[in-house]
Formats: sequence, structure tokens, C-alpha cells
Amino acid sequence: MKKILYLLIGSLPFLGMAQQVDRSKAPLPGKAPLIQIGNPVKYTLANGLQVFVVKNTKLPRVTASLAFDVDGFKEGDKAGMAGMAGELIKRGTVKKSKVELDEAVEFLGGSLSTSSTSASVSSLKSNFPKLMELMAEVVFQPALASTELEKIRKQTLSGIESSKDDADAISNNVVKKLVYGANHPFGEIATTKTVTAVSVADVKQFLATYWKPNIAYLVFVGDIEPLAAKALAEKHFGAWKRGVVPNPKAAMPAKPSTYVAIVDRPASVQSVVSIASTIDLQPGAPTVIASSVMNNILGGGFSGRLFANLREKHAFTYGAYSSLSPSRQVGFFAAESSVRNEKTDSAIQELLHEINIIRNEKVGDTELMRMKNYLAGGFARSLENPATIAGFALNIARYKMPADYYQKYLTNLASVDAQKVQDIAKGLINPAQMHIVIVGNAKQIAKGLEKYGPVKYFDLEGNEIAAPVEAKADASLTPETLLNKVIDAVGGAAAIAAIKDLQLTGTVSVMGQSLAMAQTIIAPGNSVTTMSMGGMTVSRQAIVDGKYSVTQQGMETPINEEVKEGLDESAYIAPEQLYIAKGYKLKIVGVEKVEGSDAIDVELTSPAGKVSHRFYDAATYLLVKTFKSEEVPGRGTMTQQQYYKSYQTVDGVKIAGEQLLDLGQMKMNIKYTDIKANQGLKTSDLK
Repeated sequence: MKKILYLLIGSLPFLGMAQQVDRSKAPLPGKAPLIQIGNPVKYTLANGLQVFVVKNTKLPRVTASLAFDVDGFKEGDKAGMAGMAGELIKRGTVKKSKVELDEAVEFLGGSLSTSSTSASVSSLKSNFPKLMELMAEVVFQPALASTELEKIRKQTLSGIESSKDDADAISNNVVKKLVYGANHPFGEIATTKTVTAVSVADVKQFLATYWKPNIAYLVFVGDIEPLAAKALAEKHFGAWKRGVVPNPKAAMPAKPSTYVAIVDRPASVQSVVSIASTIDLQPGAPTVIASSVMNNILGGGFSGRLFANLREKHAFTYGAYSSLSPSRQVGFFAAESSVRNEKTDSAIQELLHEINIIRNEKVGDTELMRMKNYLAGGFARSLENPATIAGFALNIARYKMPADYYQKYLTNLASVDAQKVQDIAKGLINPAQMHIVIVGNAKQIAKGLEKYGPVKYFDLEGNEIAAPVEAKADASLTPETLLNKVIDAVGGAAAIAAIKDLQLTGTVSVMGQSLAMAQTIIAPGNSVTTMSMGGMTVSRQAIVDGKYSVTQQGMETPINEEVKEGLDESAYIAPEQLYIAKGYKLKIVGVEKVEGSDAIDVELTSPAGKVSHRFYDAATYLLVKTFKSEEVPGRGTMTQQQYYKSYQTVDGVKIAGEQLLDLGQMKMNIKYTDIKANQGLKTSDLK
């Protein structure tokens, strides 16, 4: 009891002190600490290969990464070659075919990957020496088979074709070319022509030129002793001959007076807007940390000003961001967002407005402190990953940064004040010298943009072209006349009426899967469309004897008036006959390019009030595309485009043998391999 009283009495002065603390005020921040970051063990082999080892025994795994210190290389008329080389090198060796190599890696429970400037392996500690042997075999004895190169070429060309339908991919290519310039290594774009020109000899020359030990780093991370890692490095890479590696320095691209670059994409209901420029910012420079604070305040995430302005305040978009990338050659800055067509002008105005504010006004103390705390927390969390330590060491070596750069990171971050943020913004980003690049429907967005600078037009590959000329439909062509021309183009009312039943079978490719597709139409007004996989019906849509039904994976879905209208259309060989009979409202909007040809744009309003567009080839009057968009709660504007091609004649009536349904992120390619008419089918065959 006496001891307890003594402890209580002894604590009274401290209790009194606690009562004197003013808890209405936040405590002042303490001095930012110096971070004690473990240093990797470092070795340099006789051939110049630098080896870093970060030992971590939490898991019995080891990763080794071979990285080449290359800032970029000019590929010219063979742009895309380096990426193809990085893929080809892992597709077999002189000792093992691709299949045998893949099986060897899988047998060891490991992974092996390569790129144009790296190779890496990872596995359990017990199997790691064998994985290192395989990596060395890939690096020094790649098969570089022409058959594998052709497979890579085919995949690359397919990716290029797919990117032509991706507004974001188009924007990335055009921004890169315009900001850096076509003759800069960072401004080159892989095209069908350049990829087709790549040969095995080019790949061999590339690897022989740039894959040298004296510009390489071999980094080990995991459960491995430094001396054991060094022994593996010496064993597999010690005999590697050093060489002279070209390192040309590309000139800093000239910054233009701001202009507006439009890539016309008539199918777009949204514009991808990018405001970009080069910047002079070296990795590890004293201003890098302050520039990171500035960029994150401007648009580095959900808490950025761009997000708050364009999404939360004005509801133009679901996201708006900025990025800032230091580089030894040419740094890069961009502010970007995807916005509704009608808000393109306003979005550009707000993006520029926020850039000007961060240049001309100091950030508030609360906003600045919140961002510095966020970045400090992210830095601290990153230290939990052993690979971070290796990455720090690699950066210090590669960019000649101070040895204590990361130890002083928090101290330097804490010293960033509002004046530094404003000075950095003024020094790096200037709205008067930026490229404003827009990928969107020029007809809907171009008006009024000249206030930001001269308006220029570019194709998908960033080549300047003439402004599109708006074509107009024949003034004498009425909607009713057009529909009759369409019916005649299909085959005429008599030929259509002569078809009592029509059956189409084929396949639909979606997200890498192939499903069976079938549609049966029985006049008048009956239709069943099914998709199936492995004999099991995935979806079924039907109107039979006036009854509507839609099932998805065996579950009935609700039927509303819009669904009924869609099913009614599916029961007509030429839905234009339905539009005439049911009194749909039609309006000829104009003429647009579809697949390079003029198409008449007809706005269609159904009895239920749903608006869609149908595009008819101006020369043949055949349907080539349909389009509709609508606001979906919580998901924004959803668009659906369907293309019709490969028409074939069946019993005097033209039927589209191929259709492409474009839902944005998902595309469905429908190909009918068999179309039959007048088989004597009855509605009972549909049930």
C-alpha cells in the first residue's frame, strides 16, 4: 500500500502538467526525422556490371532483375522494334524451344520476364540458382526465331488496329508525337508500316548494341546472402564482354505558342482532352520534391484541384488528373480528362484556370500540410517493401543522386513551403506554351476553341491534315424518301415479303471467348436470338406470337417498352418497314464518315421516346452503323455503336454477314457463317 501511495504522489506533478495542456489547438509538428534506410550490399564486376543485394528473410523467395541504363533510342522507320525485341528474347533459346523454356520455368515454380531494357526472374530460394541459369541462357543464347517474331508482329499489328478504336490510346500517341516531336526518341509511334519493317537482323543488332554489362545493374532482393548473390553474378555474367553503347542526347524540343490539336473521331460522345508540355526537370534534382507536391495538389488524385473542379464542382467528368515526369532527356507534364462533348470547351477553360491559379497564387497552409503528410505517409509505407530499398540504390547509382537523398527525403519534404510550390509551378508549367490535344467529334467540339490558339487537325498518327469538310445530305432527300431507298437497296419490298423465314448461324467473339450465335426470323413479327457456349444457352431474346422474353444465363430479365421496341426491330429483315408502319419520328441530321465513306446520319425517335442514330451509306443506302447513348445512374454516359458490313445476297435480299458491336470497353464481333431462307419454319419451331 505504501508503495502504491508513493507512485501516486510521484505522478501528481505530471497530472498537473497534463491539465495545463491547451487541447483546443493542434500540437505543432515536430522536426522531420532523418530516415535510416538500409543500404544494399554493392559489388562491381570487372566488366562494369553493378550488383546490388538486399537481403530479406521474411519469405524464402529471391528475385533478380537485370536493368539497362538506357534513356531512349531512335528507331526511325522501324518504331516498335525495341518492344518486339524485348518480347522475342524470352521466346526460346538455342538450347530450348519456347515451350521447353516455359515448361522449365514453370517446373521450378518461378517466373521469367523480359522487356527492351530488362530481364528478371523470381522463385523460391531452393530453385533460384537454376532460374538464374535460365535467365543467363535467355540473355546470352536467345533463339530469336523468325517464326516467333512473326507471331509477335501479328500481335503488335493487332494491338495497333485495336488502338485505332481507343480514344485514350489515340490521345497518348498524338500527344507524345506533338510534344516531343516526330524526330525525338520519345515522340516515335509504332505504326503498321514501321512494325512490318522489323526483321530478326534488327533485333540482333539492337541487343548487340544496347545489352552491355557496363551500362547494366543486377539487383537481388530476397532470402539470399550477398556473397552467394555475387557468386551467381560472377558465374553467369562475369564473362560478359563490355562494349561502347551509344548515348546520343536529343535536343530539348522547342515549346510552341499554345495551339489546339484536334483528332476528329465522329464516333466519340466524349472528348479526351490533354494539355501537355515538355519540362526541364532532372531525376533527383533539388526541385523534384517540391514539384511533386505541386503536381499532387494540382491533380495527383481524388484530392487534387482538377478532380474537385471538373468532377465535383462542374460534373463534366468522372475524373481529371495531372502528371509530372522527370527525365534526364526531356521531362513531361500533362493535365487531362475525358469529358462530354458539349463540355469540351468548358473543361479546357477550367483545366487552364487551375494551372494558372497554382502558378499565380500561393497554396493555403492547410492544403499544403495535408499533401505533405500524404506524401510522407506514402514514402514511409513504401519502405516496408524490400524492393523499395533496391530501387532507391538503383536510382542513386543511375542518376548520380546524393547518397543521402532518400535519408533526407522527409526533411526536404517538410521544408517545402507555399512559395516553393508557386515558384516551381511558374518555372515548369506555362499555359502559353502548351499543346492542347483533343480526340473527339470535331463537328460537335471545334466551335469556339480558337480562343485558346490556332486550331489544327491531325490524323490518328499525329500527322497534320486539312480541316474536315462537313458534308451535307441532299436537301431534296426526305426521311420517308430515304427509308424507301434503303428498302430498295436491301432488295425491295417484294423480295423482302417473299422471305417467310430466315435463319442465321455463326459465332460471336467477345473478351477472348467465342460463342455460338443464332437468329431465326419468321414473318410476320417473330424472332429468336440466342448465344450459347458448350451447348448451354448463355442468353436468349425472343418475340413469338406477340410474347416478349429475355433471359440471361437462365434468369428472366424485366421487359420494358424500350426492350419491346428492340425485339420488334429484330423481327424485321428491314426494320425501316417497321419505322414507317409504327410512325417513328425521323430527321436527317447530316453526313458523317463511317469506315472512310460518307454516310447519311438519321436521327430516329421511337414511340417510347428513345433516340438513336442510323447511318446509311450515301452511295448504296445500305445500313453501315447504328449509334445510341444514354445516361446510366452511377456509370455516366454509356454508348453503343454497331457496325454492319460484308453484305451477302440471300434469295434476292442483302443481309449483313458481319456485325461489330462496340460498347466502349467491350466489343463483340459477330460473323454469320450460314444464312438460309424459306425453310418452311413455323413459330412452333421457336418455342
